[in-house]
Amino acid sequence: MPLSTNQVPHLQTALTGPLLELEEHLLNHQADIECWFRKQFKETPAPFYASVDLRNAGYKLAPVDTNLFPAGFNNLHPDLRPLAIQAAQSAVTQACPIADGVLLIPENHTRNQFYLENLAVLQEILIAAGYEVHIGSLNPEITERTEIELPSGKTLVLRPLEKQGDRVGVNDFFPCAVLLNNDLSSGRPEILENIDQTLLPPLDLGWADRFKTEHFDHYKNVSNEFSKMVDIDPWLINPMSMQCGPVDFKEREGLECLAGAVNTVLQETQRYYDQHDIACKPFAIVKSDSGTYGMAIMSVDTPEDVLNLNRKQRNKMSSAKEGLVAKQMLVQEGVYTHETINDAVAEPVVYMIHNQVVGGFYRVHTGKTATDNLNSPGMHFESLSFATSCVMPDQTQAPDASPNRFYAYGVVARLALLAAAREIADAKREAANEKKAAS
Repeated sequence: MPLSTNQVPHLQTALTGPLLELEEHLLNHQADIECWFRKQFKETPAPFYASVDLRNAGYKLAPVDTNLFPAGFNNLHPDLRPLAIQAAQSAVTQACPIADGVLLIPENHTRNQFYLENLAVLQEILIAAGYEVHIGSLNPEITERTEIELPSGKTLVLRPLEKQGDRVGVNDFFPCAVLLNNDLSSGRPEILENIDQTLLPPLDLGWADRFKTEHFDHYKNVSNEFSKMVDIDPWLINPMSMQCGPVDFKEREGLECLAGAVNTVLQETQRYYDQHDIACKPFAIVKSDSGTYGMAIMSVDTPEDVLNLNRKQRNKMSSAKEGLVAKQMLVQEGVYTHETINDAVAEPVVYMIHNQVVGGFYRVHTGKTATDNLNSPGMHFESLSFATSCVMPDQTQAPDASPNRFYAYGVVARLALLAAAREIADAKREAANEKKAAS
């Protein structure tokens, strides 16, 4: 289905120079790029699924967040469902070749209608892929079979997760494949420890153990390898990132260290801006090094912005998902979003299952600016179709034509996916070594 006019964002043409060069490089190296991805994902299998938030500054296109427990499948264009179904078949087969069913473990958001709609679509995709699918909830409020009617007319059935021996399931359903759609912000559930099933992703990739810094370290290596292959400056696709902590915002502890990291990032960004003749003011994003949902995140222009936070701002930066306190922080080069839809700032979010892009949408916010975090109350979504654009760039059109821009989105998102794959491989190796040492 072609994109409607309100789904194709406006990109400020004065800022497209280097990005046009990037898109042109990607088009000219398309065969090499796809061959490289096939080789990389053969060596390091992709996660079951992921979503990647991108920022398009016109002169730079970079990922700013990679979610291994994506919740937003209900925002994808329905016409893309066949792509997701086919990719899900490949993902389950690779993870558990003998699987005839999938146990889905969701977040505890039984009152969040948007999340539940996402869960319903994810279940539909897996069922259409040929698997029996049941939902086992970790929520202590779910003590028996619970039906939830959704605004879309769909019905979800949740059952309490139970354990029999070394397997988890519901009723008599204890399949090989267990798919987490719960990011484990509140910790590692005891019931999921040491199970004899394939857990996707592994427990070590939940926010109880994972740090964004590690992901962006992997991404830096991936982007350097890729950039060398296609002969581009890796800065065009890589946001500089630094870890800082522990930080206690409420007690004002560690703020000097954080301000120092902000100063370093701003100075390095300015150096690149000068090198590329970019007439923009550098900014930095300070955010929790773990967790999601757009919590504990702020945009700053100077180190003093960190030192001069008022009590309300410090309380906000301390609050993470599940009532946890954010302490380890990530300071990241701010990437402008110079895309707009109906004069509102927008950023693309790309969804992948296995190693395939299956769709995406624009996160749009009418009350934010080009330097703000858009993952905040008041945002809305515009579905975009990758059916022909992401997998089939059009060599006959200009590099910044929609099919080619979306192809660039898919390439950069898959680079983040590869970084996540390497994260998972490292986590598995560490877990195996710890298990060996313990025995």
